[in-house]
Amino acid sequence: MALKVQLLIIVLVWVSTDMVVKQSARFSDLPLSLIQQLPSANANPFLNEAFLSALEETGCVAAETGWQPCHLWLEDAGAPVFYLPLYRKAHSWGEFVFDQNWADAYHRNGLRYYPKLVTSIPFTPSSGPRWWAAEGYDQSELWKQVFDVIRTQIKSGADSSWHLLFSEQAPPANPDGLLLSRRDTQFHWNNRGYNHFDDFLATLKSRKRKSLRRERQKVMEQGVTLCRVTGTELNEQDWLDYFQFYCNTYHQRGMEPHLNLAFFQRIGRTLANNVLMVQAYKEGRFIGGSLCFFDAKVLYGRHWGAIENIDCLHFEACFYQGIEFCIERGLSRFDPGTQGEHKLIRGFEPVTTTSWHYISHSGFRHAIAQYLQSEQQHMQQYQENATEYLPFKITEN
Repeated sequence: MALKVQLLIIVLVWVSTDMVVKQSARFSDLPLSLIQQLPSANANPFLNEAFLSALEETGCVAAETGWQPCHLWLEDAGAPVFYLPLYRKAHSWGEFVFDQNWADAYHRNGLRYYPKLVTSIPFTPSSGPRWWAAEGYDQSELWKQVFDVIRTQIKSGADSSWHLLFSEQAPPANPDGLLLSRRDTQFHWNNRGYNHFDDFLATLKSRKRKSLRRERQKVMEQGVTLCRVTGTELNEQDWLDYFQFYCNTYHQRGMEPHLNLAFFQRIGRTLANNVLMVQAYKEGRFIGGSLCFFDAKVLYGRHWGAIENIDCLHFEACFYQGIEFCIERGLSRFDPGTQGEHKLIRGFEPVTTTSWHYISHSGFRHAIAQYLQSEQQHMQQYQENATEYLPFKITEN
């Protein structure tokens, strides 16, 4: 059931003589001076006004969808010095750090897991910045103060826990060691100074190299051509067609899509310089493709869909075209999204992602800590095993 919680901008707690923590139910209500200091889209395409406000103002993120914004920031003498995107969640969908078994354990013991507080970029399982702090301030001290506010809010009984997801940095402070870390694995492609796609292929074992070439050839033999189009070149019909493909991916799984057409149309305008659409055509008709975001260093593969079943098209549109784009633009890394061991044989290497969790209930915190310790041992072994399937030639050090 969606939470129907309405928040105004309110002072939650005094931190010092001139420092207060504030909260808001709308990103648009944050001080303009704060919004303007968030990372530019060229530094990160997600922790910024264009992406976060698009999610809210198109209705993808709202109480009705189980994502109630309650953004938190810290002001010193009226000037913003710290910002933490924050959402009150009525479920765990769209997070990609799976804790549904924790929720089930709470329920079986007569306890309520939802709502919970989550700091993340909704529907975006990509590691990156998850807070902003002004220069000249001790981040550890700011973090402790904000964490105290979160703990106080949870102790009031409104929420069960707080979760910091896909943060590229560990929290600069972990008071009393209460934050539990959880690790997972994704598969990313690294650009090792390649000038052409063939340079990348030359690093692969002969059999793997032939396999990749054969997959690309299959797509061509089925009469499909592909092109890479950046956001500034996309028109309204491109977005209408792409949205049909995107929805089809969810409907094939019996699910409703997280994002709506208005969201895609909006980021097509506001993030045009950071959007890449790979388009697949057959007999002159746009039949499928993938949508990526990129900044100065990284390409982020996000969404895919098609209305025809073309053998190997997913690999071409979602992986090989992205690799070529990284090489052309000199991007250092390609993050194609979560899961997918099939990425290994195509040159995507295992990397660790991390989240942090504050579990208020002491008994469950202890149980979850034990579970995470065991899970971490399994994850480490999984990554070691995964590297054995990489396609690269064996080179001597």
